[in-house]
Amino acid sequence: MLLPQNATAADGHVAASRAVAPMSLARSIDLLPEGVEDRTGYNRSKFKHWIDADKDSCNTRAEVLIAESRVEPTVEAGCKVTAGQWYSYYDSVIVTVPGKLDVDHMVPLAEAWDEGADDWTPQRREAYANDLSAERSLVAVTAKTNRSKSDQDPADWLPPLADGHCQYAADWIATKLRWDLTADARELNALRGIAAGCGQQTVEYEPAA
Repeated sequence: MLLPQNATAADGHVAASRAVAPMSLARSIDLLPEGVEDRTGYNRSKFKHWIDADKDSCNTRAEVLIAESRVEPTVEAGCKVTAGQWYSYYDSVIVTVPGKLDVDHMVPLAEAWDEGADDWTPQRREAYANDLSAERSLVAVTAKTNRSKSDQDPADWLPPLADGHCQYAADWIATKLRWDLTADARELNALRGIAAGCGQQTVEYEPAA
């Protein structure tokens, strides 16, 4: 059974105030504009990530770990997160050692580039890579599942835990809609296939500033 994500959020990692009304998974897929992937010119360094936006000594990775821990995390000097308890919904694993976690960009940086971020300013790419304002954008998961996913979209990769597919599709779509990213034809077909088995799964998001 899929456990709910922790509802408690750290500063900056909070629910949106301008959220679009919840909609069905099928309806949300219809809102994704179709595009053609183009990775020309991509380099991960074009997305400055793991910054300390609020100058509290905690970078984006640490902020996510603190926000998503299901117990009070242990945070040492320099905002080093050394203990906590995290649920990796990709594979239904409880993790207590932060070093065994990756913070996954729900829609990978390369995928975002392919589907519209190549036209963004450096500042907007930085905002995307450090998006603490939408809890779906960044998620703490086991390192092995994140590295298995790499930069693949749902046409080529889904979480190994089948019970997580509906939530994953909803989080993926919400992130794409939030950032006004396109989806290629294979991706759309894969998402529709997932949606067919997701019953009452809904999607909600807030457009990024």
